[in-house]
Amino acid sequence: MLNVSELTYLHENGKGVSNINFELKKGDHLALIGESGCGKSTLIKSLYGLFDLDKGSIKWRTEKILGPAYNLVPGYKKFKHLSQEFDLMPFTTSEENIQKFLSRETPEENQRRSDELIALFDLDEVKHQKLKILSGGQKQRVAIAQALANPPELILLDEPFSHIDQFLKHRLRRRLFQFLKKEEITCIFATHDADDVLPFSDFTMVLKEGKALDFRTTQQVYNRPKNEYCASLFGDVNVLDTYEFNLDLVDERVVIFPHEIRVVTTQKYQGKVLSSYFKGSHYLIEIDFNSKSIFAISTENFKINDKVNFDFDRDRIKNRLN
Repeated sequence: MLNVSELTYLHENGKGVSNINFELKKGDHLALIGESGCGKSTLIKSLYGLFDLDKGSIKWRTEKILGPAYNLVPGYKKFKHLSQEFDLMPFTTSEENIQKFLSRETPEENQRRSDELIALFDLDEVKHQKLKILSGGQKQRVAIAQALANPPELILLDEPFSHIDQFLKHRLRRRLFQFLKKEEITCIFATHDADDVLPFSDFTMVLKEGKALDFRTTQQVYNRPKNEYCASLFGDVNVLDTYEFNLDLVDERVVIFPHEIRVVTTQKYQGKVLSSYFKGSHYLIEIDFNSKSIFAISTENFKINDKVNFDFDRDRIKNRLN
């Protein structure tokens, strides 16, 4: 469905993306993750057709996605692109913005569609208010609803939840991705939040300095990260020598997640607590072991300088890496 081959686009400062390759089928969801400035937004805009590529090609089915040199109005008509700067009409209402691209020949269908999206994104209270007086999060929700009013075949989202309050984000995120799956809309979204990635993407691409370090299923990217950088995008990690801890694994150095190290009562390995962070259901404990920081999970809180025993959940680690 979507075929991206050797995609390369560099800005005047030399930054951008280079040699990007991947394929997606209809309804697939791809997350783009990486540090700020790694090329996520440039890749999103390139896929939409906002840049003339330096090299490579983008195909949607049999059609080539071409840049502004070939199109009077840049952007591919079967795609929708939602950037971090919303393209909304400030002096019209939320409802009017959502209905902006709908045909005037089917008013009843338009109303049904906008009502569905207004309910989906919790916009009932502001649907008759003008955009200029709404908060950033409300504008972002209107922009997403507008992009979906006339369903695209592929939607490109750049940090789609960046302005939305935390108490709304979890519910709206579930609703959005469930809606996209139901409608079989292919989705590519750039994010820095692992909570966007793990539950809602079929595939993940890790970007660094404009290059793709990894592109696999999300479970593969998480379970067998290519390196510490790739693993750290999902949270705190440990990179440990397997021989030092008698871990019966093929790799000499391996990424171990904090939940794979448990605090125990019997002395297996002992260290000193450097810090303890309350995480709600557990504590994240930083342990000094032989002048090395190790992050582990504990249901019990510890004070700084407390001695603590820990061991590895070897079965879980082996199952993840197999």
